[in-house]
Amino acid sequence: MSVILQMKKYLTLFLGVIIAAAFFPSCIDDDFTTSPSDVLEFSVDTLNMGVIFTEEPSTTHRFVVYNRNSKAVSISNIAMQGPNAGLFRLNVDGFSGSDFSNVEIRANDSIFVFVAATLPANNQSVPVDVDATLNFTTNGVNQQIIVRASGRDITRLRALTITSDTRLTANHPYQIFDSLVVAPEATLTIDPGVELLFHDGAYMAVRGSLKAVGAVDKEISFAGDRTGDVITDVSFDIMSRQWIGLFFTSTSHDNQMDYCHIRNTEYGVTVDGTLTERPVDLSMLNTRLRNSGDIVLQAFHANITAIGCEFAEAANGCVYLQGGAHIFNHCTFANYYLFSALGGPILQFWHLNADSDDDSGRPYTSADLSNCIIYGNGADLSHGDFTDTNIYLRRCLLKSDGTDDDHFISCIWAEDPLYYTVRSDYYFDYRLRPDSPAIGAGDPVLTLPQAATDRYGLPRGTQPDLGAYVFVAPQE
Repeated sequence: MSVILQMKKYLTLFLGVIIAAAFFPSCIDDDFTTSPSDVLEFSVDTLNMGVIFTEEPSTTHRFVVYNRNSKAVSISNIAMQGPNAGLFRLNVDGFSGSDFSNVEIRANDSIFVFVAATLPANNQSVPVDVDATLNFTTNGVNQQIIVRASGRDITRLRALTITSDTRLTANHPYQIFDSLVVAPEATLTIDPGVELLFHDGAYMAVRGSLKAVGAVDKEISFAGDRTGDVITDVSFDIMSRQWIGLFFTSTSHDNQMDYCHIRNTEYGVTVDGTLTERPVDLSMLNTRLRNSGDIVLQAFHANITAIGCEFAEAANGCVYLQGGAHIFNHCTFANYYLFSALGGPILQFWHLNADSDDDSGRPYTSADLSNCIIYGNGADLSHGDFTDTNIYLRRCLLKSDGTDDDHFISCIWAEDPLYYTVRSDYYFDYRLRPDSPAIGAGDPVLTLPQAATDRYGLPRGTQPDLGAYVFVAPQE
């Protein structure tokens, strides 16, 4: 009986709490302020949406609206204003629309505002700024956020095969969907300053010939088509795996890439001469290959000449050479890849001799590297002994601690070249800091005539620096 009485007691107490809750006010103060001095705060003064390709929906941007007051506020109206207002789309606190009334924010709380846009073509060769004002009216007080986007016209290419000699000019960027293919016997010429922007899953295949010749301050860009930041102050420009990559097939020939910048790929640049007795040729001058989910350059029984080039940031090593004859002069090989553990050394060789024969019956790999830097996270070389091979490194700075022999000639061992790169800050710059041992350490006799200037147009002079870049003393 006492148990039953005890249960009745608890039940009576519980019902009392319920009744009290119904008759007494909540502990949350939902009183609304009507004072004109109780205004809103915003996480931004100007919402800069960056460059948006015209006639294409943008990514969504957001900012935060804060109520720092001790009472709730009711925003009587939120609306985009100005002649460009109709180009922007809003979502306020989870609701989509163009005009919002009586939006409530509790005391010391906040809401999100999301903005997207679709901008019309502007028939200009440069981005055109488009502004609108997002107005908030609270207690009779108007507050504004400027919303700004830059509309850029773009030429869209979808699964295009080039079957005759063609030139791409620098009037507008080219956005590639699916593929861009150069057919056998056709030549694609790309003018200085052209931007090729590849959509997710897109690739480029050269079965004929590619002549991509840029210039100082007019690099030819091969990159993904994502713009803006992944997170605050971290650009999509450093992200790999945005498009598949650039492939030179066995029918390709006489390819030239000067002052180019290839990045954001899954597989980098692949030169494949395995299906032909004639080696595929690719020459590169002052060109950058970076940010690959695999390897930035891999060559199979193909001949590569690279002068003043940078090969950097790849999950499985930067350069892989299997067969073919190769020349690398004043190149920087550096791996500080962010997005996975490293799967291989920076510079890798295969099909070197009978011990690594790939059974192709083709000539063994030969390579001459001079005045280069090979340094970064992980191992620098796949082999530490090149006896009985045709691999030679002359006056190169290496991460490995070793000694010179017939294949390592006048090298600098186990020295940090002191790049400006700071991986933890997402900053990748492979120029040399003032105390670098690579400054003035090159052998001028080994500097090829084409390497007279770096990609910034700076002369190497009579005491050249190692690597791709001429040292510039910082201004005090």
